[in-house]
Amino acid sequence: MNTKDFYWVREPQNYQISDQEIRITTQAHTDLWQKTYYHFVNDNAPLLLMDTEEEYFSFTVKTDFSNSHTRFDQCGVVVYQDSENWIKGSIEYENEDFQHLGSVVTNHGYSDWATQEIPASVKSIYYRLSRRGSDFCIENSKDGVHFEQMRICHLHEGSGKIHFGIYACSPEDSSFEAVFSEMSLTDCKWLAHDGQQPD
Repeated sequence: MNTKDFYWVREPQNYQISDQEIRITTQAHTDLWQKTYYHFVNDNAPLLLMDTEEEYFSFTVKTDFSNSHTRFDQCGVVVYQDSENWIKGSIEYENEDFQHLGSVVTNHGYSDWATQEIPASVKSIYYRLSRRGSDFCIENSKDGVHFEQMRICHLHEGSGKIHFGIYACSPEDSSFEAVFSEMSLTDCKWLAHDGQQPD
């Protein structure tokens, strides 16, 4: 992928972009979240995005978060239409024992959070974000070859042109360096459903 196709939404103070990798140093108290349960709204995480109207594709990236160390430190993939309509997939640090591998889908200003606990020793992971129209699939992989499904979801404002890419943030009083590499944009790896036919 050509990094020149990307643009910043909320450009961070410290970052490096090369043909091989992207490094983002997070700033404290940055996050993406809308209302649900916590009732607050956070919309200040830096996003590095590109645009497409292609309805069928897969975006893959390797993330390294070796020095994440504070609760909710995170980096991963994102689809960001606007502050109230977006998807993110990431690992969020919790403590020295475990962290949360999960995803958030925000439709019309309300977020959810689907997670599973994984060991805190995991410091690198691949994500694959696939699109089929307004439906999306997020997968993860330890080796970049064998992917496991995390979530299938619908984005109500996900038709036509979408804005997708990577993000990193530290919701609490923290900062760490997130490293992104091995980005690729390919034909959709999320194949059409071959079971029950649509209604």
